[in-house]
Amino acid sequence: MTHSLLSANIQMCSRSGLLYSKPLLCVFFVFLFAHAGAFSARAQEIQPVPDTPAAQQAQAQAQADSVARHFNLDEVEVVAKSLEKDIIIPQKLDGEVLEQMNALSVADAIRYFAGVQLKDYGGVGGIKTINIRSMGTNHMGVYYNGIQLSNAQNGQVDLGKYSLENIEEISLYNGQKSDIFQSAREFGSAGSIYFTTRRPKFKEGEHFHIKAQMRAGSFALVNPSLLLDVRLTEKMSFSANAELISSSGKYPFRYRRVTPSGELAYDTTAIRQNGDINAFRFEASLNHYYSNTGFWKAHLYHYNSERGVPGAIVNNVWRNGERLWDRNSFAQATWQDEFFGWWSVKSCFKYANDYTRYINNDDKLIHVENQYLQQEVYFTVANKFQATRWLDFSLAYDLQWNGLSMYMDVSRFTHWLSAAAAVNVKDYLRIQASVLGTFVNEEARERDEAPNKHKFTPGIFLSYRPTKLADLRINAFYKQSYRYPTFNDLYYTDMGNAYLRPELAKQRDVGIAYNLPFRISGINGSQWSLTADYYYNRVQDKIIAYPKGQQFRWTMLNLGMVKINGVDVTTALTLVMPHEVTLTAKVQYTWQTAIDVTDPSDTYYMHQIPYIPWHSGSAIVMLQWKRYALNYSFIYVGERYNQQENIIYNHTQPWYTHDLSLSGQWTLNAKKIKAGTHRTPLILKAAIDVNNLLAQDYDVILNYPMPKRNYKCTVSIAY
Repeated sequence: MTHSLLSANIQMCSRSGLLYSKPLLCVFFVFLFAHAGAFSARAQEIQPVPDTPAAQQAQAQAQADSVARHFNLDEVEVVAKSLEKDIIIPQKLDGEVLEQMNALSVADAIRYFAGVQLKDYGGVGGIKTINIRSMGTNHMGVYYNGIQLSNAQNGQVDLGKYSLENIEEISLYNGQKSDIFQSAREFGSAGSIYFTTRRPKFKEGEHFHIKAQMRAGSFALVNPSLLLDVRLTEKMSFSANAELISSSGKYPFRYRRVTPSGELAYDTTAIRQNGDINAFRFEASLNHYYSNTGFWKAHLYHYNSERGVPGAIVNNVWRNGERLWDRNSFAQATWQDEFFGWWSVKSCFKYANDYTRYINNDDKLIHVENQYLQQEVYFTVANKFQATRWLDFSLAYDLQWNGLSMYMDVSRFTHWLSAAAAVNVKDYLRIQASVLGTFVNEEARERDEAPNKHKFTPGIFLSYRPTKLADLRINAFYKQSYRYPTFNDLYYTDMGNAYLRPELAKQRDVGIAYNLPFRISGINGSQWSLTADYYYNRVQDKIIAYPKGQQFRWTMLNLGMVKINGVDVTTALTLVMPHEVTLTAKVQYTWQTAIDVTDPSDTYYMHQIPYIPWHSGSAIVMLQWKRYALNYSFIYVGERYNQQENIIYNHTQPWYTHDLSLSGQWTLNAKKIKAGTHRTPLILKAAIDVNNLLAQDYDVILNYPMPKRNYKCTVSIAY
């Protein structure tokens, strides 16, 4: 019983995030947490059961709950072996936490991860990109159902295009995913974020599910969606999801600027213009789990949008004439199985077709109209071999072709080849080591070709559990990551530099993770977790864009060396209390320095690089009672600088937001279900959200104002 409860709570801990600390604190944490776990375990073993009516009633209720849980397990279908425990515990958002956030896109959710910087240009249609631990957006691998989303043209993945409506789990890994059974390309990212879409789940006698949802809110937001799940056979299912998003993007903002001497330059209120969006998203998937070890699944994604590009608010210019059309489509498939009990194989294929049209009709600027067609073909095969009970090996090969058509044609073949090994010594010591070879071959018409490149990058990850008496682990890793310039970096007429050198990032990390399960009034399920990491990164030949001449002409160059130090801390608390009350709280904090150490003669030598705050953090608190939930979230980003020189003129004030939501859920056919005449529940959900509760004026990116207080209502019905 104790072992099963501990295993369950360890799995729950994996969803609670990371606590990170400086190395000098590790000894203190080891002593404190190890003894705390021992005392907790001893207290639970010797705790007497009072012979009172209240205690007997609580014990009877606990036994009834246990029986109910055992009954529910009969409906769970085990389709694969359990995954290895993570060496570096990921940050995760899933289940109720993800559902109750009521966010529009995945970008709204990942703001709550420690060590993440999100660039948001404002509004529903504003572009949103992610950066982890100050290493740049292009070092971040974004994976959709295990296959990377990429953009060879500019390296930017706009997370605003991916809705939360069809997402079941979001996981963030620093370094890489702690499983050697993965594609070769996954070993190449400095950090990885995984979006896992819903897999249909059916109870006995159910053959389909349908869910209709309508979301409406401030700034003329209209967001209907429809989801359908169909059970084709016992082991095959189909799922489809369609969504429309429309918004005027017209929100009020205050434009106030003070000169370095303290004089007021501007102070006015205006309406944000050219931030409208009309978008359509469709996804469909087919899943077939044909054995306990084998499955295949296919996924189709299509996104089509027209939007305004809200420009920067400078020199009293409120309106811009930029328009953007996007069409993003991809089809991907995955097959995995195990043979002979020691050999596992996984293969993936993807084809992507992206079209972009950009027009600038601003009468004060040169008229621009560009069209781009980007295509991608990707294939991977990964093998894992179990040599002994404690030693595994893996080999993987990936091939990707990218083509870009515009005023010139560019194509690139990239090969990745990886080898890795994993050692597990009786759950006390886990070691993973890998080496990745990256080979780039490129062709560009009408332009000098960039030389072909290749690079080998190693990585090693360790996890040590000092005692069985406490769920405490000490983790560390070292890894190199290689970032090749994008097509725009190399070839774009107004900014390209064919002689750019690739970036090389070196990461060092040490941290701890601790989890303490406990119970309240005899009810199990409560837990407290604490994780901490200290990291030390170096980015060599960092690629940046530098303005040259007119505002619309830029040049690309290698910065040289950026030195990054930081601490990520996460703590989470779950309280399962009587009367069906559950309180969940999660707090995260990041301290970080990211300084340019390229040339001592530079005026910005040893200065913090742009848009990296020294201090940032977030908090989520959820209170649930029966079918109602009250949720509060808070985000804080400290002071930073918007240019390379850390002078008062480039200083950017801290910003923070408070969000609040209230939701309820009702079963409309509860009486029929109770009588046994209707097995599938008809569930109605409703929620109201208030974002930026205190109506703070703030910019994530200078001169791109964010919305003040705004509202959103959601109603859904599911069968």
